[in-house]
Amino acid sequence: MRPPTVSVIIPNYNYARTLRQCLESVVAQTYPHVEIVVVDDGSTDESPRIAEEFPVRLVRTANGGVSAARNTGVRSSTGEILFFLDSDIALRPDAVRIAVDVLRSDSRVGFVCGIYDSVPLIDDGAVERYKVLHGHYWRRRTAGPIKAAYFSLGAMPRTAYERVGPLDESLRDTEDVEYGARLAAVSSVLLDPRIVGRHDDDDRLRVLLTKQYRRSVPLVSLFADRSRGRGRPQLSDTAYRPTAVAGVSLVLAGLAAAPLWPVAGTAAAVAGLGAFAAEERGLLRFLRTAAGTRALPMMAGLHLLMTATTGVAAAVGAVRWLGSASFRRRYGGAPAVAGAGGAAGATGHD
Repeated sequence: MRPPTVSVIIPNYNYARTLRQCLESVVAQTYPHVEIVVVDDGSTDESPRIAEEFPVRLVRTANGGVSAARNTGVRSSTGEILFFLDSDIALRPDAVRIAVDVLRSDSRVGFVCGIYDSVPLIDDGAVERYKVLHGHYWRRRTAGPIKAAYFSLGAMPRTAYERVGPLDESLRDTEDVEYGARLAAVSSVLLDPRIVGRHDDDDRLRVLLTKQYRRSVPLVSLFADRSRGRGRPQLSDTAYRPTAVAGVSLVLAGLAAAPLWPVAGTAAAVAGLGAFAAEERGLLRFLRTAAGTRALPMMAGLHLLMTATTGVAAAVGAVRWLGSASFRRRYGGAPAVAGAGGAAGATGHD
């Protein structure tokens, strides 16, 4: 059979810092049948100029969000396989070839995702190292069939995209989990740890906590949607494990109760911390091995903070789900998609 053409679709918004490394990694792929489509989503930095240094099809749009940029990239591409890649990730040279092999070996697979390397693309300190190590670990932990399509680093046949439909452009967060739920209802989604990219993650704690909270609150609606049948997301696929979240929530409740009921509050906090440590013992061992014993207390503390943020967000989402019909229907409608004429302009270097 003729090898399929792969369209690598790269949405970009003000990532001049990493775009060159991202594009260099795509150009260096061992799979030869690749076209590159960069959708610049209204950048105000040097990103468009950097993209023009490479053999890419550059599509420039007004800022519409990552879902809109990916949909625009699909419309601007010709490949039989769509490989989605964020502009802050640099691929290993064999990533595209492995994705093609997986998709060609089993027609039931509608999407294959990759994992992040354990080393950041650009090392900006301890917070980023924690986030990169955790991202590497939990994706490896969930390797195999999943119910989320991680568009930051993943591939799918164009026929699967056409069958399921475009990404929901009203979503600037959680779009991958929502799309995975739609896709999993009609096809298989795999996470393959052989497909690897090195990621430049956030390096400020406030940014990490804010993003985690903002993303976690609406996901309560999606995870609670019983109408999705076998396409319903699984809590076991999440980055922050439910038992660990429950344990940290018990710690917070115990600390809040301790001034009034010291013995009961302290016991609850200790029990919750024990549940957190027991559930995350594999991660804690990995962090100690990867970062060293001296860094472990700080990384464990960062992970506890992120897990606590997830618990608070889940509680807020549960309250909103109980009190708001529109929140319960957040993911229930047809995907919002702008008109196909959204591109402001395109240039090609094919």
